[in-house]
Amino acid sequence: MCPPIKHGPLHINPYTTYRRHAFFGEVRERLMQVLRETCLMRDWVVLGMEVMPDHVHLFLSVPPKWAPSDVAKILKGVSARRILQEFPKLRRGRGGGHLWTPSFYVGSAGNISAQAIQRYIESQRKYQDDDA
Repeated sequence: MCPPIKHGPLHINPYTTYRRHAFFGEVRERLMQVLRETCLMRDWVVLGMEVMPDHVHLFLSVPPKWAPSDVAKILKGVSARRILQEFPKLRRGRGGGHLWTPSFYVGSAGNISAQAIQRYIESQRKYQDDDA
């Protein structure tokens, strides 16, 4: 019998199309709420989150039954649908009606400590001065 497959906490990092700066003010707050709700509905625990103007850092504890790529796809799909419905102005411009790029980064906290990832995510907002 094979041992069960386990993965540690996940660091998920999706980017907006063309790295456009879309997440400010009300949009930023609503995106954070949508991501938290999506995680709560699936019993995923948000260990850390930071929304930057053109990307998001998520640090999640997810049961091993979920493939990391599926977690990223669900979060991107649900958030894109809700945000674009509520903020139709984001459909205009270079994104062509898309919020996220097709690609994303997903990493497990296996190689580095969970505390190091949390510190990294928490420190990201300090370096942004263009939040409107």
